[in-house]
Amino acid sequence: MDLQTSEANAERLSELAGRGASARRSRQLAPDCRGLNFFEIDASLRALLPLYMDAPLAAHLGPHLHRLGEVAGGALNDLAEAADKNPPRLHPRDRYGRDEEWIEFHPAYRAMEQIAFGDFALHALTHKPVLGWPEPMPPAAKTVLHYLFAQSEFGLMCPINLTDSSSDLIARYGDEATKARYLPGMWSQDLGQLLRGAQFMTEKAGGSDVGANELVAVRDGDAFRLYGEKWFCSNADAEVAVLLARPEGAPAGGKGLGLFVMPKTLPDGTRNAYRVVRLKDKLGSKSMASGEIVFDGAQAWPLGALDAGLKQMLEMVNSSRLSHATRAAGMMRRCLNEAFQAARHRNAFGSAVIDHPLMRRQLLKLMVPTEQALSTILYLSQVAGRKDEREARQILRLMTPLAKYRACRDNLTVATGAMEARGGNGYIEDFVNARLVRDAHLGVIWEGTSNISALDAIRRAVGKEKAHEALQADVERRLAQAAGLPGQFRTRLQGAAVQAFRFAEAVAAAPERERFSRQASAALYHVVSAGLLAEEGARLGAAGGDARRLLLSRFVLEHRLGERKPMSLEGQAWEDEAIDLLLDDASVPLAKAEALAVG
Repeated sequence: MDLQTSEANAERLSELAGRGASARRSRQLAPDCRGLNFFEIDASLRALLPLYMDAPLAAHLGPHLHRLGEVAGGALNDLAEAADKNPPRLHPRDRYGRDEEWIEFHPAYRAMEQIAFGDFALHALTHKPVLGWPEPMPPAAKTVLHYLFAQSEFGLMCPINLTDSSSDLIARYGDEATKARYLPGMWSQDLGQLLRGAQFMTEKAGGSDVGANELVAVRDGDAFRLYGEKWFCSNADAEVAVLLARPEGAPAGGKGLGLFVMPKTLPDGTRNAYRVVRLKDKLGSKSMASGEIVFDGAQAWPLGALDAGLKQMLEMVNSSRLSHATRAAGMMRRCLNEAFQAARHRNAFGSAVIDHPLMRRQLLKLMVPTEQALSTILYLSQVAGRKDEREARQILRLMTPLAKYRACRDNLTVATGAMEARGGNGYIEDFVNARLVRDAHLGVIWEGTSNISALDAIRRAVGKEKAHEALQADVERRLAQAAGLPGQFRTRLQGAAVQAFRFAEAVAAAPERERFSRQASAALYHVVSAGLLAEEGARLGAAGGDARRLLLSRFVLEHRLGERKPMSLEGQAWEDEAIDLLLDDASVPLAKAEALAVG
């Protein structure tokens, strides 16, 4: 090699390490969803809105959903990343050495509060007129807005829900003076006037077993003074907390607990007598402050009857469980979108990743639970809009813990699958996947672990309250009235529903069958969501729209309810065509969906 050739080769090799070459190679990496409008890319949500919301409200809400979708994919996404990397810090004293502990939040967190509480009033949607609507919105509106917000920020969703549900408890059980004192601030969109809410329940002695709680309430005139501690207090810096405590002399167990409202600042302007002694170093939900609190005579006022506190608080728990299911649905949508971005924009072995048959099947395994969750939360929000009806209350009583249990568990699998779809980059904190995986684990713990949710659904809602009868009747009615459903497939769905409800009844009837509670809960969730998907697909297809949800219903039947022979390749031949249709953006005609549903 002569000198000139050697120099040219050295120059070529040097160029391979240059900035331009590095930037060129970086174009081979798949983008994420940053910068996309999360409402515009969610064809499922946009198609389903007319089925679950009155036309005037859907039309009014459209621009707000578009705006939130844009914010979620843009500014909120960036703020959430910054807040996650800069969690809150507890300062035990102020700069003068006074025991006035305070929690320092990163400016990104405060900016997210402005979006949530100020711009979109996510905490007040069902309580007062907001966003230009002349009256409080129905639960369906809150559900879709929360669903979009959760796709970028999970941690702040807890204070949003706590403020919403705590104010609801005060509105229901507070006297007129208490309501006048707190509700205007709790529903304010002005961050300077806003009273953020919290609920403090967990103690060292009582986690899931709330009846073992030990916090003591001692009467002091028309108020009570609290002594003891709470072990896990989310939104620890809230201006108003609703909590459970045992009035002095009350019996042990849940019946001895009262519900109280405790302000951070007393009417005379002084700090109440409790201290945040430590913040939790959590796996996920890092942007939001959860702490441990010691009560040394803090003043609190009762909400409702002193012996009905647990019952009243459990009403909030069901609301929070629905919130967790909504968050899980939103996070799964974000995970699915991230998986599609990675699979469509990354090449491997000579073709786009999404063109490889095994990856296509894996994407379907992420899509099916994501779509199940969306249908379920929209259904529940619609039922919640008629909560004054007995049937609706019974449906909510059972379906809410079912949705919380199964959607939150599915979120773990979907988040992990989406991380795997992106590969090594998904494991790096530069991308959102790692945060989605960390945050997903919270849903299976808070407001009842998977075991507690399943037991509540099967042992209590089914076994004691017979709530399944209303749910089963609604499922059967929907399937019978769903025009466009092929008769053979309708029969399959009806048969699966009968089996699932019978199994749940049998498990609930015998204490020794408790170990099957999760299996029974999952079966109920799957048959209900399969029915919803089928009904939605048939209705949309009959109107000339996209009938793809009918195909998703069959996937639920065969893959999630086990109605297939796993080693029979011939019996699964229909899936190839169904997968191609579901991974394509084009609408699926009803005739094609009908043929594949039974073929």
